Amino acid sequence: MKYILRSLFFIALLILAGCTDKEENRGEPVVSTEEEVTESLAEAPEAEDEEESLYSEEEHGEPLKNSNLNDKETLLPYSSEQIEYARVWRQFGPNQEIDELIVHLIPAGTPLDPNDDASVKYPEDVIQLTGTRLVDGSVTYSGNGNGTINIYNVPLRWYGGMAPSDELEKEKVYEEMKNIITNPKLESIEADSGEEIIKLIELQKGH
Repeated sequence: MKYILRSLFFIALLILAGCTDKEENRGEPVVSTEEEVTESLAEAPEAEDEEESLYSEEEHGEPLKNSNLNDKETLLPYSSEQIEYARVWRQFGPNQEIDELIVHLIPAGTPLDPNDDASVKYPEDVIQLTGTRLVDGSVTYSGNGNGTINIYNVPLRWYGGMAPSDELEKEKVYEEMKNIITNPKLESIEADSGEEIIKLIELQKGH
């Protein structure tokens, strides 16, 4: 009888130990899962921040870059000379409503009055911009290669396009011409790249 009781007691201990092991084995995965979840939650904000950073770069960075694009890119199809002529006329041209922007390249040594070989001559190459009409006016200048120009206050036509009067004192006229040549006005060209510049480029005609 005692032997049977001992056997039953031993079996009960084995069953109890097995249950304890099962409970312990069940507990281990739970603890492990909590740690993994905790680590995942700790890492999740960093991943979200990184995603938000990429989103910000795509959604906010690109438009910013596009908005800051150098305006010169809109003028890439045109030469630097064409851009210069358009900017000079836009800034200094007497009349902006012109049909054509005519570009005259005048070499050094050309008389200021093309109808008078004895008149004062240009000391350097100059560019004269005009429209198709007298009312459009003109701009006569030389470039300095640094964003500035020398503007010569030369009239488009001397004596109003008429022959000089016999009573006109040519010496006084020549003194005026010398004053124009020796006292050009230094001006800076504005780096305008708007639609008006493109329009003036399209209107250019070389002579």
